Amino acid sequence: MGLVPTFATPPGFLGVTRADRAAPIVIAGIPLDIGTTNRAGARFGPRAIRDASRMLVDGAHPVWWVDPPSMPLADIGDFAIALGDIAASLALIEAQAADLAHLIALGGEHGITLALLRALHRRLGRPLGLVHVDAHVDTWPDNFGQALGHGSVFFHAINEGLVDPRRMVQIGIRSPVQAEVWDWTVGKGVTIIAPEEIHLAGPHVIASRARHIVGGGPAYLSFDIDALDPAFAPGTGTPEIGGLASWQAQALLRRLGGIDFVGMDVVEVAPAYDVAEITALAAATMVWEYLALIGAAAAPDAEERRVSR
Repeated sequence: MGLVPTFATPPGFLGVTRADRAAPIVIAGIPLDIGTTNRAGARFGPRAIRDASRMLVDGAHPVWWVDPPSMPLADIGDFAIALGDIAASLALIEAQAADLAHLIALGGEHGITLALLRALHRRLGRPLGLVHVDAHVDTWPDNFGQALGHGSVFFHAINEGLVDPRRMVQIGIRSPVQAEVWDWTVGKGVTIIAPEEIHLAGPHVIASRARHIVGGGPAYLSFDIDALDPAFAPGTGTPEIGGLASWQAQALLRRLGGIDFVGMDVVEVAPAYDVAEITALAAATMVWEYLALIGAAAAPDAEERRVSR
């Protein structure tokens, strides 16, 4: 009775008790939220996502027949950040991510993605493809004068050559945005897909487009939980109506097989605004889906599984 209460599941993500930084796949929390522009609180996201993941340990994935907790997975806890200093925090995050083979980050605000892309680019020596699921383009040059705010992540990532904008697709975009920001983004070669296109065409069509855009070569998945409609994810700092349903996001991820993903994050879970843990569970499930996807890709019959989807 003296242990941390966990509803019979250890406190690591999916109940994982391994904490080896040398593991092939590593989960880490990044509790940074000082670059948010509306409601803060995503610093508590990693804990909430881990807690909600207890709902996903009762069996294998029902499409890929992969059991994510049994994969070579470690949860190494939370990264250190520099209190009150965005630039110093990003430098710390980049350094801590540098030696990890395949990192899945639990945010935290979307600003953490910039540091993670810097670490990957330094290690791989080439720009990444990017599947970015979000309500916002996050290509503003600054946020209310703050150059490293959470809405400027991909402005910097493109300008620094961390991602190839011609291999970058943004899915779920629907927030207000200045025409010059939109034009700059599209002018760089980024493909922007509104939620209506998923609603009307279906996730399978959009996933096919995403696979075509990203093509071959290493790619990264960045999933901002506010891509989901607030009905499915109220616990976030900048909610936007008209977003994806949780089933649509699941269906999309399940059809991204064939993309060479080398890392992933899920960001902007702010549990203080959540209802009945549904946002945290949605975020945990997106990570679970990603793990099943890459687990299926590594299976001996990977091509057969992918074609069946």
